[in-house]
Amino acid sequence: MIKYSFIVPVYNTEKYLKKCLDSILKQKIKDYEIIVVNDGSTDNSEKIIKGYLTKKLKYIYQKNEGLSSARNTGVLNATGKFLIFVDSDDFIDQDFLEVIDKNLKEDIDVLRYQIKEIYNNDVIEYHEKEFNNLTGYDAFSIICKYHFVENSWAYVYNRKFWLNNNFAFTKGIYHEDFALTPLILMKAKSVSSIDYLGYNYAIRKGSIMSKGDYEKEKKKCFDVINATIRMKKEILNYNPQNKELFLSFIANCAIEKARVLNKEDFKKYQKILKENGILNDIIANNIVRKLKKIIINLNLKFYLKLKK
Repeated sequence: MIKYSFIVPVYNTEKYLKKCLDSILKQKIKDYEIIVVNDGSTDNSEKIIKGYLTKKLKYIYQKNEGLSSARNTGVLNATGKFLIFVDSDDFIDQDFLEVIDKNLKEDIDVLRYQIKEIYNNDVIEYHEKEFNNLTGYDAFSIICKYHFVENSWAYVYNRKFWLNNNFAFTKGIYHEDFALTPLILMKAKSVSSIDYLGYNYAIRKGSIMSKGDYEKEKKKCFDVINATIRMKKEILNYNPQNKELFLSFIANCAIEKARVLNKEDFKKYQKILKENGILNDIIANNIVRKLKKIIINLNLKFYLKLKK
């Protein structure tokens, strides 16, 4: 069995795709495959991909269905023991697999590594505390304090663990990582994290998550609240004892999204938050947090202004 499956979803990233694929193909450890899923690109991405066709690279073309669908297709076609997601406008360091391989135990569910954020010539490094073989709940209690919590490309996943739990990215939404990663960590029995900065997250204009028009931002907000409602139900069903941390995290994320909405949409969004008890899911285990929770429930708009 191949050990690693790199899943690379592609949509109109011709300017960045070569750097991405080159970074994977330059790995010294060769026990891997690359699953490239072209999600209906209309630029020269397909031509570039075909120039890289080898035994190590599987090419799949599908009509445009979005990032979630492309990633799901990649998982279904992967044969490796471990899954690694790499966005096609990002790249990894040359020693990436060497470091991962040294730190990856065969029976682990999830391994986390760290990120460098690349914007033009600026590089921001995000270091984190290392830990080894924690339950998903204990791991999340550490991870949730950091920057890239839910991004799927910040982890290596055991494919058997993934398939046994029927994990899949929700199609047709923004923030698809947010809608899945907390659930993955919740269900994981063994999670480790290494302070290795091997993934390069390139921020560019025109990317899916860059700021766009209001309707796009509005959809992002309501995608988050809908994902929060779905996750809350699953968290309560799966883990009714150790639920507070997960519920508080997704509630805080949903609350933060509301700040970009206009007056009318904010009222609708706040109503959904209240109807689903999400404002009450905030952890209030000290005086500051209790005060925060009171303000959020009394006047959410005022709280968001205070937090700016």
